[in-house]
Amino acid sequence: MPTLVLIRHGQSAWNLENRFTGWWDVNLTDQGAEEAKAAGRLMADRGLDFDMCFTSFQTRAIKTLNLALEEMGRLWLPVEKDWRLNERHYGGLTGLDKAEMMAKAGEEQVRIWRRSFDVPPPPLEAGSAWDLAADRRYAGIPIPNTESLKDTIARVLPYWNARIAPELKAGKRVLISAHGNSLRALVKHLSNIADAEITGLEIPTGQPIVYELADDLSAVDRYYLSERG
Repeated sequence: MPTLVLIRHGQSAWNLENRFTGWWDVNLTDQGAEEAKAAGRLMADRGLDFDMCFTSFQTRAIKTLNLALEEMGRLWLPVEKDWRLNERHYGGLTGLDKAEMMAKAGEEQVRIWRRSFDVPPPPLEAGSAWDLAADRRYAGIPIPNTESLKDTIARVLPYWNARIAPELKAGKRVLISAHGNSLRALVKHLSNIADAEITGLEIPTGQPIVYELADDLSAVDRYYLSERG
């Protein structure tokens, strides 16, 4: 039975400040670093081990993976980083305070931007302080100027099919450190969750999600590691 564990990065600085983050690169808070370390200890204590790891191009996910692997004594494991595991791009909302946006645009409009399946936020304006065009890590990559969850799924799943699923089918034990929405994309696919339901799924920071998969990679079970003995 293939082994797959998903982990959302630990608390980030902008999680703490309640700001829309998306593709902008922010670091972990001290609490976020501790969440990552605790996740590593928990995985080690429960006897989990891995052969291959995947993460995004974003510091908070990379650091979470490294801190967890260090606790497991597995920093030597191969890691593949790819932009397609990045967080959803929040477009023109990037960097803004969520409560302030609710006061400005209305709670219902912000809810639609955050939680609808296929309605993206307003696009990021050219020349914005949050424009990533000059960021070398994204050279040659089609940087979006906004994304809905549907858009995020459309980039995550081809990467899953091309790179991650073959490793699992080959018997590799896989750990993915990513983001709330890129992980929602995978959970939706693996657990066959309806469009209307996936937007309500909350994925806590720093808590490993274990998937028990059939040989065809369909989900047999999904649970948070902290909930099982």
